[in-house]
Amino acid sequence: MAGHSLILGGARSGKSRYAEDTALGLALRPIYVATGAAGDGEMAARVAAHQARRDRRWQTIEEPLDVAQVLARESTAESVILIDCLTLWLSNLMAAGRDIGGARDGLLAALAAAPGPVIMVSNEVGLGIVPMNPVARQFRDEAGYLHQAVAALAAQVVFMAAGLPLVMKGAAQSVPSPQIPQP
Repeated sequence: MAGHSLILGGARSGKSRYAEDTALGLALRPIYVATGAAGDGEMAARVAAHQARRDRRWQTIEEPLDVAQVLARESTAESVILIDCLTLWLSNLMAAGRDIGGARDGLLAALAAAPGPVIMVSNEVGLGIVPMNPVARQFRDEAGYLHQAVAALAAQVVFMAAGLPLVMKGAAQSVPSPQIPQP
């Protein structure tokens, strides 16, 4: 299994930028797997901002549901795959009525078999209050289970806060400090 990384953090913590810089620092062919879909104007703006940061070195694959298939098909020893993000993927699975446990197991199997490194970005949603509605509680719980399972397989786990990486597992990556985005 290659040296996979999990980059966790809250909204606007710098996790995607850190993951992109880490991927480019590996000197491999970078493949960006986008799990989000531009379902409204606000999300379209977020997608556009992410796209604007990536130059032509990146190959982008938009896949909201079948991430394990993308890993099985695209991972090579000469490539690094960046999945952004696991929590959007999870919400897509839930909205589509998919088997969450089966999808999680499929992702874990694909990660274990991947010959190249995979960097996964995900939102840490378990640090706040207990959500009031059952679907939100299910999402929070499933995200927690997913993060624990992926972290167990990953060689590196980083928690991002205020643009700063806190290495929770593995060695720190040497990446340049990103430009601070303006609101």
